[in-house]
Amino acid sequence: MSSLFDNVKPLTTGQERLINVLKDDSNEVIGAFGPTGTGKSFITVIYGISAVLSGRFKRLIIARPLIDITSGRLESPEELGDLYYRVAGQYLYDILGDMVPRDDMEKMLRDGKVIVTDVNYLRGRTFDESVILLDDAQHAPPENAAEVLMRMGRNAKLIIAGDPILQRPLGIEKDGATLMREVLLNEENAMVVDLGLKDIIRPGAKRGLKLMFELRLRRRGLNDDEKKLIDVIRVHAPDADVVTVVGFRDIKESLDIKSENVPDALIVAKEGYLGRVVGKGGERIKAIENDSGFKLIRTVEMSLDFKQWIRTIHPMSWITKHIVDVDFAGPELQVTLRREMGAFVGPRGTYIRLLDRVFKRLLNIGVRAIEEEQPSESQ
Repeated sequence: MSSLFDNVKPLTTGQERLINVLKDDSNEVIGAFGPTGTGKSFITVIYGISAVLSGRFKRLIIARPLIDITSGRLESPEELGDLYYRVAGQYLYDILGDMVPRDDMEKMLRDGKVIVTDVNYLRGRTFDESVILLDDAQHAPPENAAEVLMRMGRNAKLIIAGDPILQRPLGIEKDGATLMREVLLNEENAMVVDLGLKDIIRPGAKRGLKLMFELRLRRRGLNDDEKKLIDVIRVHAPDADVVTVVGFRDIKESLDIKSENVPDALIVAKEGYLGRVVGKGGERIKAIENDSGFKLIRTVEMSLDFKQWIRTIHPMSWITKHIVDVDFAGPELQVTLRREMGAFVGPRGTYIRLLDRVFKRLLNIGVRAIEEEQPSESQ
């Protein structure tokens, strides 16, 4: 491998795993999934260029959808002409920064050693001795994403990168990135690397991610009971900035949850405004409960600390001391527990199903739980 890729130093555990997976030649297909700012595109593009420079592969093909952010429409080279390739090429320069001199990069593009194109370029073709990177896979039509697997030829490596969390198109349950991740999890000679909040290293990316979550919550539609709850909050806490509310009595009923510790609704307040919703002695939240008809209402601040969201909704608040980590794994929030898996999941899985449905209602994100891996005795 060229020294170029050796110059990429991982800044997080997830990045280190991605780098190691890319270096392993036995991995023919690699999926890198996670939120923006985790280094997916940077690491995979640098790997591909290094592999071409070292002679390991003859060319790097970067296929990515080009989306009109205003209309959400998938643009094509046929419609945009040279503008498409200028925009696509600038994407490459933005990623690489100073890692590869611009003159060297332009020469590789002229010589056909690096090709930046749209996803339709892959249809009906077979690629030998190539690294193929499908980037921004969440915007690729699922059938195009699946067809990429069929385009791999002799001595080829396919990398699929995408954000199945926040950048996936609204209103779509399973985007291209989510579907391809599901396929790769059970594919021979394939590896999936999930990157999460703790892997975000780009300055400002975490702040931007929080803002995107807040905007999505503020835009979500409310049912009649939730609208009534918002109106009651405005009466008793007029100085509070409420991002959204979510009621889930119907979910509790469908799961036959009768525990008095499970709330009927959740109020998400802007950071710094939680006290204004609750009141100094809890008098505001009590008045809101009495007037809204919701027997038990919990509150949480708008933050990326999803462990606190879990603690607020789960009937056993003490369970959080057994939670090692809460972070994204593909399109879901993954809760890692040291122990007490049974208490967290609940009888017949009712508590994990409650969390899963509430988070899907709030953010269209599911919840799953796993046990922390214990080191072997030999370690």
